[in-house]
Amino acid sequence: MWYRLGKYILKFRLAALLFLLVATGIMGFYASKIKLSYDFTKAVPTDNPKFIEFRDFSKRFGADGNTMVIGVQTEHFFHQDFFNAFAELHHNLKAVPGVTAILSIPEVVSLGNDSITGKLGPFKLFHSPYTNQADLDSARAKFEELPFYRTLLYNPNSHAYLMGISINKDTINSKSRTRLINDILKEVAKFEKAEHIEVYKSGMPFIRTIMANRIKDEMNKFLLASFLLSALTLFLFFRSISSVVMSLLVVGMGVIWSLGTIVLCGYQITLLTALIPILVVVIGIPNCIYFLNKYHTTYKEIPDKDKALITMVGRMGIVTLFCNIAAAIGFAVFAFTKSAILKEFGVVAGINIMALFLISLLFIPSILSYLPAPKPKHVKYLDNKYLEFILVKIEKWTFHHTKWVYAITIVVTIFAIVGITKIKSEGFVVDDLPKKDKLYTDLKWFEAQFNGLMPLEIVVDAKKPRGALKMETMLDIEEFSNYVVTKSEVARPLSIVEALKFANQGFYGGDSASYVLPLEIPASLSTAMRSKEKGKSDFMNLVSQFVDSNQQATRISVNMKDIGSLKLPVLIKDLQAKSAQIFDSTKYKVTFTGSSVTFLEGTSFIIRGLKESIFWAFLLITLCMLYLFKSFRILVCSLIPNLVPLIITAGVMGWTGIALKPSTVLVFSVALGIAIDVTIRFLINYKQELPHFDYQVKGTIVQTIKHTGISIIYTSLVLIAGFIIFVFSDFGGTNALGWLTSLTLVVGTLTNLVLLPVLIIGMAKKDK
Repeated sequence: MWYRLGKYILKFRLAALLFLLVATGIMGFYASKIKLSYDFTKAVPTDNPKFIEFRDFSKRFGADGNTMVIGVQTEHFFHQDFFNAFAELHHNLKAVPGVTAILSIPEVVSLGNDSITGKLGPFKLFHSPYTNQADLDSARAKFEELPFYRTLLYNPNSHAYLMGISINKDTINSKSRTRLINDILKEVAKFEKAEHIEVYKSGMPFIRTIMANRIKDEMNKFLLASFLLSALTLFLFFRSISSVVMSLLVVGMGVIWSLGTIVLCGYQITLLTALIPILVVVIGIPNCIYFLNKYHTTYKEIPDKDKALITMVGRMGIVTLFCNIAAAIGFAVFAFTKSAILKEFGVVAGINIMALFLISLLFIPSILSYLPAPKPKHVKYLDNKYLEFILVKIEKWTFHHTKWVYAITIVVTIFAIVGITKIKSEGFVVDDLPKKDKLYTDLKWFEAQFNGLMPLEIVVDAKKPRGALKMETMLDIEEFSNYVVTKSEVARPLSIVEALKFANQGFYGGDSASYVLPLEIPASLSTAMRSKEKGKSDFMNLVSQFVDSNQQATRISVNMKDIGSLKLPVLIKDLQAKSAQIFDSTKYKVTFTGSSVTFLEGTSFIIRGLKESIFWAFLLITLCMLYLFKSFRILVCSLIPNLVPLIITAGVMGWTGIALKPSTVLVFSVALGIAIDVTIRFLINYKQELPHFDYQVKGTIVQTIKHTGISIIYTSLVLIAGFIIFVFSDFGGTNALGWLTSLTLVVGTLTNLVLLPVLIIGMAKKDK
């Protein structure tokens, strides 16, 4: 069948190339419409309780995590010139399209009784620009008598000052977010330069935007570098520019098709789908090397180009098909998870790995048929003395050092298993950033000065309209807030209780001793919170966001440190236990949510999903191998060389302290695809050669090592060259992907060239 297919491809080679050209053009058109996804909740299934709670919270109060913060640290903040400059920065930032509100010291309000209406209302404390230092000092004195703003906008002990910039939720979840963040940074840079002061920048929208853009830029840069290094390695092996260009065209078409598939499926680039071009390289390069190697080997034996090409398709077509099927299964299983981000990754990866087989099968023989026959220099690599020496050593170890092979494998595996017990599964919002990175150090500055920025939202539902503003509820919230503030991981909670204390202080003429809960809630404040009228002060906008429209539920907003996915559940469990003691469950429902909780839940879900999917992928690949070889003995021989590299990689992660996270767990999927590919190629070649050696195992093993050994080593070296470049990334996950995958390639090559033959011979002995 495959030999006939080879003849058909050569006969209709022009049609095959035109089909690929048109298809790539169409996919390229769709690929040009690719968009980057900024939706970080897609990792969590829509039926996940935490997702449902966050969705309900967003409907009631609007999305959280839409505030960018900037901070300065100076003893001269209230000096006339600096204060005026900071106030001008506030004004300039508020004019940036997409900025909805700003809370900072120059625009703060106090509450007082209106002399005309007699009602409690807000009034501005500062009136910049100041031309008189005494006026500013007077306003400062009144400001510092307001406990509401203490630790919220400034740290009196360290002279640190903060500005909160609220950003439109639609803008921050679109491609315009980069423009918006850049516009803000432009104004901040002007201020920084004019005042000769360092400005600290952070907040969820800022961190997410900068990290997403950096990862995108890095992936583009390193993917290009990986292409070039792979091309150079291919040229050193094949000594043929046409072979290199042809291989890169196969991979290039695969990348275009994968990006086009993302758009056609209605998806966008996410944390995981951004890695699919790397998978295309991982699968595409071996396809090209094995096809070329079989072509050159056959042509060297039979110097007839057409016969060599037909033999190449006939011998390698089925091998490549099953290799790609196994790899596609390994990734397609993600499509059956409930997580949208994993589902999208599985669908696109599965489709395009099979599409890559089609591209390789049609393009490589068609192009080679138009090119001149290989010259002696093009097949010289088949007689590489160094590789022949290595292959002879492999044969020696296979037949004469069997016990050593088993012993070394067992010892290294046991050592790796011990390392696996040390692996931690932990995620942070600022995962993978170098500790000296400005994004990381700025976040730590805010954590040190204001106890963190990551939003944790606690919703107190009174279960009936107007129940949230009862004094009984306020007293319970105050008691709970007093407990929360004792936790070193969190900042002072912000709730309607703080607004009531602030109002009470204003009612009694600004006396700081009156910053306590009033005996009753002012009707004017209740009305103001329900009002949706435009033109309210930023303070009143802030206050009105703490109670829902029918005043049934109120929120307690807590900023916390980036404590990670291991410590966060412990903190929440502790706070939940305290809330259960304070809030009567028959009257209240207390929910803990927030974008930080959802983000870290998404990270944990991706890790769990990847782990489970790797298990199911391994199981399905096992069934595929059983169908392919129809031998339980061969099945056992094939699984062990694939398990060992995964165990060793996991063990190295444990010993080196690399945590399990989406970027590192994916290494196992990539590693499984690579190792299975090598195993299938070795075993199919072994099966094909067996009849030619009268079913003598040892003779067939020697021939198989000689025939596939060169291709396996070349493929591994090219892929290592492609992946090792990622070691130079500043992101921990990308860095780990580079060297862990390279390590797995080395181990997988050794297990398939040394351990696999030993196992086959060992199993054959047991059969006799």
